[in-house]
Amino acid sequence: MKRALCPWKSKLGGRMEALLAAVLVSFLTTFFLTPKVIEFLRSIRVVAVDFHKRGKPLVPASGGLCVSSGVLLGIFFYTAVQTFLFNHTAGSLVNPVHLLAATSSILIVTLTGFLDDLNVKARMVRTKDGVNVKVGFPQWIKPVLTLPGAIPLVVIKAGVTRMDLPFIGVVDFGLLYPLLIIPVGFIGASNMVNMLGGFNGLEAGMGVIYTLSLGLYIWIAGEREAAVLLLTASAALLAFLRYNWCPAKILAGDSLTYLLGSLVATGVILGNMERAGLIVMTPFIVEFFLKARSRFKASCIGRIREDGSLEPPYGRKIYSWTHIFMNLGRLREVDVTIGLLAVQAIFALLPFFIL
Repeated sequence: MKRALCPWKSKLGGRMEALLAAVLVSFLTTFFLTPKVIEFLRSIRVVAVDFHKRGKPLVPASGGLCVSSGVLLGIFFYTAVQTFLFNHTAGSLVNPVHLLAATSSILIVTLTGFLDDLNVKARMVRTKDGVNVKVGFPQWIKPVLTLPGAIPLVVIKAGVTRMDLPFIGVVDFGLLYPLLIIPVGFIGASNMVNMLGGFNGLEAGMGVIYTLSLGLYIWIAGEREAAVLLLTASAALLAFLRYNWCPAKILAGDSLTYLLGSLVATGVILGNMERAGLIVMTPFIVEFFLKARSRFKASCIGRIREDGSLEPPYGRKIYSWTHIFMNLGRLREVDVTIGLLAVQAIFALLPFFIL
């Protein structure tokens, strides 16, 4: 009987084969689930304004539900393969405790984002253009709402307390790492990704690039749990992009932007790759400082011209990456998105060359 099972184990029990199968599960789950989620969100009126279309149509908005479902099933599949077919337990190449803590964080953050998307359903205001615009939780409370997502990582003392800091060297933070650095990093990443968006395909497209980059980099370094998390996320985002690309059938919503930030934070903490994470996420760090110039009051959204191109909302003043591209010429929504994907791709390649 054992001999008969060996070929089956060799196909699914191997690390690479199990990873590829988990990635496929994640992709297919999101690909086939998203149309159902679109119908569900439309039926309960969880919609948002697609600002860069004529007439500003209302589009279903809470993409985190689709992506998180794909990621979770991909992780569960990978964990099941390692547990039942390869008998890997908490001391081996893959630690199920880390993966289950990651899934807990994903569920908490996705729920928080979805509650924000639901909250805006009940708080629709009328603009001077006659368009219903949805307003979610107040900006100041959003960082607090993402804090519970860090708790699973804190209780398992995820990551390594020793960090190699530029110009300082190696510093051992001890208990400060799980009790302070993990929550602060988690909150920062979750909300930082939320600052740059509003264009069809932008959040998901950039997410595909940076999760794929970090996932491959961490896999090469041998940190399996973090790599599985990020690579299944990349596959789910790629499937979601099929429906989120211009013209979008579903928008990202806060559930997706919170999820993306939490995925990056969880991945780099579990993989002990904080430096790589900072490099890859540099576009969002730049966005933070650009938005800070406006005291975080500026919007990424442009104004539609007669020819469909986008006019910078603040003229020559730059408060976002999107303003930079809109000032380059008469670019359309998809042009701005592609430009920002190119910027993200450049930073996504840097860890492979400079670290």
